[in-house]
Amino acid sequence: MAREFQRGHKAKISDLTAGTDLYVGVQIAGPGLSFDISCFGLDANEQLSDDRYFIFFNQPKSPEESLQLLGAQAGDTESFRVTLDRIPANIHKLSFTATLDGAGQMSQVGPGYIRIVAGGEEVVRYAFTGSEFTTERAVMLGDFYLKDVWRFAAVGQGFDGGLDALLKNFGGEVAEEEPAAPEPVTGGAPPAFAPPAQSTPPPAFGAPAGPPAPAPAPAPAPQPVHTAPTIVAPVNPPGGTVPPPAPAPAPYGQPVSAPAPYGQPAPAPAPYGQPAPAPFGQAAPAPYGQQPPGPPQGVPQGVPQGVPPGGAGLQAALQPYRELPTGQRWTPQNGQLMRVDLGEGGSPVLARQGSMVMYQGKVDFGYKGAGFAGRIVGNATGQEMQLMRCTGKGQVFLAEEGAHLHPVELQGDGICVSAENVLAFDESLQYEVRRIEGHGIPGGALFTMLFQGTGTVVVKTHGTPVVLPVTPTTFADCNAVVAWSAASQVIISSQVRLRRNAYPGHSGETVNLQFRGAPGNFIVVQPYEV
Repeated sequence: MAREFQRGHKAKISDLTAGTDLYVGVQIAGPGLSFDISCFGLDANEQLSDDRYFIFFNQPKSPEESLQLLGAQAGDTESFRVTLDRIPANIHKLSFTATLDGAGQMSQVGPGYIRIVAGGEEVVRYAFTGSEFTTERAVMLGDFYLKDVWRFAAVGQGFDGGLDALLKNFGGEVAEEEPAAPEPVTGGAPPAFAPPAQSTPPPAFGAPAGPPAPAPAPAPAPQPVHTAPTIVAPVNPPGGTVPPPAPAPAPYGQPVSAPAPYGQPAPAPAPYGQPAPAPFGQAAPAPYGQQPPGPPQGVPQGVPQGVPPGGAGLQAALQPYRELPTGQRWTPQNGQLMRVDLGEGGSPVLARQGSMVMYQGKVDFGYKGAGFAGRIVGNATGQEMQLMRCTGKGQVFLAEEGAHLHPVELQGDGICVSAENVLAFDESLQYEVRRIEGHGIPGGALFTMLFQGTGTVVVKTHGTPVVLPVTPTTFADCNAVVAWSAASQVIISSQVRLRRNAYPGHSGETVNLQFRGAPGNFIVVQPYEV
């Protein structure tokens, strides 16, 4: 049975199907609207570094045919064949998009979906409607992305601009207009498929069964995508211009004097051995061997010194600080600012009260109470979190006192984080207070928060943290450690000794945490002590 995804949901492909030769179908339509459905093969920097992996109507397959455009079938507006085990190592993400060809906006589309079919059986579907969008002219539907293994994410992120703007967003180049290429022949069955050798063969490739599609009417020649004009390089000055002659050299032992402006008398030479007087309104030159006051020589004050590397003007100056939309649910805008996308039907977000710095769209902020028992536990353990619940549709920007923010995505695993270091997290995550056993200090225990499930928790640190593997001799200051893997064994280690306390003064490093665990466990330490 197919799994129904909501916007922002993610899963490993291996959890959905054992197959790697997959059918991807997209259904999108609207009254009077025409769409271009494409696939972008992106590198590790999410850029289209190789144009051969931009799969669209004019380029229906990649060089090794791991990505193929199959056309409309089985009720889908467009379909693709994706063979994951044949995709080159430099391709880390496949982004499936739909853009409007002509007038209109995405709010006019009807119910649609993107789905994955393995061996003729649908395994996952992400459905959307036009009510999720406004004036956008493109939408990023879903991503296959490589994170140790191939995974699928339901994106559903609107994008301003058409196919050209989307191509530029992924780092592609829009060339000048070229003659339209002839339509590729798409008739006949898809290429034959041989399953990889393994104990249990994965499902063979097969499109879902559906009514035969009627013969399409002859379509007009596709409009070229690359229509931006070519920028002409600056033309050199015309030849034949003779530069003015250089001034005659000054007599030996005398400084070279600049000619006087037109209509003004030339300044009188200074007496021998004394510096020449400065022009009116300018400071006198410094004595020999000394640095002149004010700005460096040759740099006029208040005059722009060339064009900045990013271009001139206000827009160029603000370009490095513009919003970074990536189609993901959680998007770091910089090291200290996080953006979370809220969608209809998606999981709400719990964030620290007062951490919202800006939001767009229709977003509601409500108080999230911990209940009587939760307040008692929080006060007793020091792990109380004052939270607000963010719901609705839009984008919320979160920050707190310039702290460094790090989104940690959980896929059924867990992480221990102190409540003081949590900024926000998906409400779908389960969280509870965990006790750290120990001895040697009054009370004999410390406490932390354990987060488990599927979702993202945003951890904040003072400065850039370091992640260290857990070894049999790993110790960390309890005031500097930020987080650790849930499978790690943590005990309190104390260096307090009666004989040491009999003498005045100590090192100040008397209590720390000792970590133990199998290979793969880790701790996160910040360069700061609380």
